[in-house]
Amino acid sequence: MNHLDNRLNQLPSSIYPKIAKIDELKGRWAGERNLSPQVLGRLKRSALATSAGASTRIEGSRLSDAEVEKLMRGLTTHKLADRDAQEGTGYYELLQLIFDNYEDIEVTESAILSLHHQLLRYSTKDERHKGQYKHLENRVEARETDGTCVGVIFDTTPAYLTPKAMQELVAWFADSQKTAAFHPLLIIANFIVEFLKVHPFLDGNGRLSRILTNLLLLRAGYAYVPYVSHEKFIENQKAEYYIALRKSQTTFGTDDESVTAWVEYFTSILHAQAEEAIALLEGQNIEQLLSPQQLKVWQYLLEVHEATPDQMSEATQVPRPTVSQVVDRLMELQQIERLGLGRATRYRRIS
Repeated sequence: MNHLDNRLNQLPSSIYPKIAKIDELKGRWAGERNLSPQVLGRLKRSALATSAGASTRIEGSRLSDAEVEKLMRGLTTHKLADRDAQEGTGYYELLQLIFDNYEDIEVTESAILSLHHQLLRYSTKDERHKGQYKHLENRVEARETDGTCVGVIFDTTPAYLTPKAMQELVAWFADSQKTAAFHPLLIIANFIVEFLKVHPFLDGNGRLSRILTNLLLLRAGYAYVPYVSHEKFIENQKAEYYIALRKSQTTFGTDDESVTAWVEYFTSILHAQAEEAIALLEGQNIEQLLSPQQLKVWQYLLEVHEATPDQMSEATQVPRPTVSQVVDRLMELQQIERLGLGRATRYRRIS
């Protein structure tokens, strides 16, 4: 039994009720789904823009969800001169490919290399190394929204050991699926945290880990994934994301390897995502899904029906960044629609 198995065997029993709740919600989505194809299409388009924006912002991009959506409206490749635009577009298109073709994408080394190449297809700075394992050392860093590094989270697998580490990781994943010794969510969580520990590419590892998470969840039968952004939940708990990674990663290579902190975080994100999917399915009271600050913005929109973000912030005394968060959330939940672009952007409640 290798160290990857040992980590999962040492998880506390408290993890398993959380997984059972996620699977219960998964079953409800599969058994009770009554949303029309038109609504599902809108949800998927919204989730794609939200996921691309959130995943790239985690790594320091400054693109908003609205800007990502604008990019995808007939934008030609030669216009993607800005790095944020290149990364956001690459993520959006690759995630769309995953949503549409996940059944045909096996988890192999060649597939992972191909996904990395597609993720960075527009990134001019990554032209020489996209689709190739790293040849230089790298490390996991926490970054501010302006891209500034604020600290090293953990060191990664040396470059010369990366091909061997990836071969072993992919082989472990295939064997674990075949033997079904662990729950699929535990296999996925362990795969992702080990992938991030190896950090096999010079750039794009965090983004690719979230692409792979979507792929693996869909292949495991979690069919609601394309309609509720996994990435947005991570962005909203970015500090906890880095803390959980660090707590687990710093134990790797010791006699006491533990993925408990990471699995607890990972399953909490998956549970929140599944709950939101069911809320969409059942038309649950929107107010139950919002924080007190977010609720102020929603209640204001109920009164005025249409407003700009600045108007929402001024009327409710809610900080502008929080207004942006609740707008994104309400868009995901199909409660409001965007009108206009740029400074003229306003939002209207959907009747």
